[in-house]
Amino acid sequence: MQARAITATAMRAATVAALLAPLAGCAAGVLDPVGPVGHGERTILFNALAIMLAIVIPTMIATIAFAWWFRAGNTRARYRPDFVYSGQIELLVWSVPLLTILFLGGVIWTGSHELDPARPLTSRARPLEVQVVALDWKWLFIYPEQRIASVNRLVIPVGVPVHFTISSASVLNTFFVPRLGSQIYAMNGMRSQLNLQADKPGTYWGQSAHYSGDGFSDMNFRAFAVPVAQFGQWTAAAAGRGPVLDAATYRQFARQSQEVAPFTFRAVEPGLFDAVVARRLPPAPGPERGRGGTGVSPGDAG
Repeated sequence: MQARAITATAMRAATVAALLAPLAGCAAGVLDPVGPVGHGERTILFNALAIMLAIVIPTMIATIAFAWWFRAGNTRARYRPDFVYSGQIELLVWSVPLLTILFLGGVIWTGSHELDPARPLTSRARPLEVQVVALDWKWLFIYPEQRIASVNRLVIPVGVPVHFTISSASVLNTFFVPRLGSQIYAMNGMRSQLNLQADKPGTYWGQSAHYSGDGFSDMNFRAFAVPVAQFGQWTAAAAGRGPVLDAATYRQFARQSQEVAPFTFRAVEPGLFDAVVARRLPPAPGPERGRGGTGVSPGDAG
């Protein structure tokens, strides 16, 4: 008997753990934002959830109530086999979904304008410009004002808006830092605009959220939000080491490679990002023309 009770307790604990497991990642994801955009998107999620629960919960309660009331043993329930139409019921059935759609539409309308990726964030600080290029299978971050670049490592100052200009040197990808918000596509020959901001220091997970071939599972990066003074120190240090990113180096760097360790370029050829977008620098071959890669990058030699 005691062993049976212990087994039942263990099964209940396992069931609870299984139910809570999908929520474990929420503490470090979109439900745990660290910037104004992420906070706005979380509010939209919660508002939409509350609106939809206004239908789901009454429907679940009504289902149980109807099943209990019209059970075979309840003699007080009215049996009406010829019932066809009720205007009151029709009004209730159609008005609740209609109101839900109106409320959800209002939430989406407001959010789509307030959280427009291209809309600059309100701040007294001057935005930091970062140009992002998605390659197979790595991320290139160019800081045009600082004239440096970083691979698979994004460093931004805390409390400063960051204006991202995003493109792809290969196939379609997406740029996404869940705790900052706003997943957005990176497309070859095009540029996307995104404005984000980190409100507190930390290291945040960044990734491509669109399958792009063999190395997709390793196409992620770390976003480091650091104090403004520390960001200045990092840019100064990056300008003193690493190779130079010019057209020739870029052609070598754009080759397929996996699990590229983060490194920096001490200088970037002016207009390189524009040349990538305009395809004056040829696009990368893409996953369909090769498999894998050696993982060798220009930084390995430097």
